[in-house]
Formats: sequence, structure tokens, C-alpha cells
Amino acid sequence: MTKKPGGGKPGAGGTRVLRTRVKKKSGLKESSRRWLERHLNDPYVQRSRAEGYRSRAAYKLIEIDDKYRLLKPGLRVIDLGAAPGGWCQVAAERVRSTEVRPLVVGIDYLDMDPVPGAAILKMDFLDDEAPARLMEVLGGAPDVVLSDMAAPTTGHRRTDHLRTMHLCEVAADFAISVLKPGGHFLAKTFQGGTEGGLLDLLKRNFRAVHHVKPPASRDESVELYILAKGFKGRATESRDAAGEGNEAS
Repeated sequence: MTKKPGGGKPGAGGTRVLRTRVKKKSGLKESSRRWLERHLNDPYVQRSRAEGYRSRAAYKLIEIDDKYRLLKPGLRVIDLGAAPGGWCQVAAERVRSTEVRPLVVGIDYLDMDPVPGAAILKMDFLDDEAPARLMEVLGGAPDVVLSDMAAPTTGHRRTDHLRTMHLCEVAADFAISVLKPGGHFLAKTFQGGTEGGLLDLLKRNFRAVHHVKPPASRDESVELYILAKGFKGRATESRDAAGEGNEAS
């Protein structure tokens, strides 16, 4: 690989970008070479290395939070699909979580290094024991539930979309079952249908629902984030269900 100045063009956050070229090598597919070159030259990747974040995904949460103000000092946060830890880092910084009083709990079945101010559970969120374990470690109801979960890709776009949508729906069900009234839910989804039922569920349970594509999300990516703000509370849902039952009788 070789590097040369990028003509002074600023990257994300005003950092100077050095253009990296990946040489053609035997055994390396051209598509893989182009992906690696694009990744190495991504200004968010370079910025994350300079600023100590685990991944460029940290800036997606930073940009969303800068606009919508989800993470405030003292709030409790659950991060689903936390590896490699970028979102946990941002959340811990912004809610001022500490080792003595951790306010952030992340969960992932992948290995990840410790994150200062966050408790990390190595287990699959889809395991039956996971929700109770998250609540036990957090020590109280969360104010914010985050999910950057995505299913491992198969190469079949429709299948990948449906599998990630399923994770988003499971995360939404969990958030509705544990959030404090007034709490927020943010989750990754993909553009392209099959989310009408999820949107209806969120609109019934939250005061505002937005689709968000932060600048750090690549333009060509089909990923999108669903942000549901102002959880109405489970008592409201129970009253609505009771009212529907009375009308039907």
C-alpha cells in the first residue's frame, strides 16, 4: 500500500486526508481491493483512529445524538449488538457513566475489549436469558435502548433485509417492555419495505417516530435508522388494549 497527500481536502471533522492506494496483488479480488481502498480512505475511518473510537459507526450515533439529544448525563442506556464498542463509548461519554456507577450496558455474542464506563455482556441478545440479565446488570429501567444489530450477510439482499428487520422488531419489542416513560429507542433497519407493522407498533407506543440517515452512513448504503422518541408507557398500552376490548364486546 502506498500513501500520498489528498490535495489538502479535509475529511470528517476537518482532519487532513492522506490517500491510500492498495496495490493489485495476486489472490486479491479486484472487488476486495476496491473495498479495502475505499475503507482505508474513508474520512470517518481515519477520524475514528485519530480520536480513539472503535469504529466509524460511533459517528452515526454522535450525529444522531447531536441533532435529537437522546443521551443526557445520568441516563441509563442499553446497547444491543454492541461490538466492537463504538456506540458504548459514545453513550458512556455522553451520559457520564463511570466504572463505579456504570449507566451503560452493552451486549453482543462477539468478543470485544472492555469499554470504560460500560458493562459488557458476552451473550446473544436472542437468548431467552438475555433481557433479564441486561436489566439485572443495569440496575434499573433504561432511558434509552440502542440497537445497531445487523444479521450476518448472506449475499442475498432480500434475505439480509428480512433478517435484519427481524432483529429490529425484536429490539423494538424489548424496548417497549423495559423503557422508562419518556424514553427513546434507536435501531438500525434497511430501506425497502416490510416495516409497516414495526412503524405502527412504534407510533402506538411513542410520541414521535423518525427515519434518520446520518451523514456518517455511506450514501450507497441501504441502512437507515428508526428513532422513536417519548415512550408513552406500558400503562397507556394496557388502557388502549382494554378500550379495544370494551368496544368489541
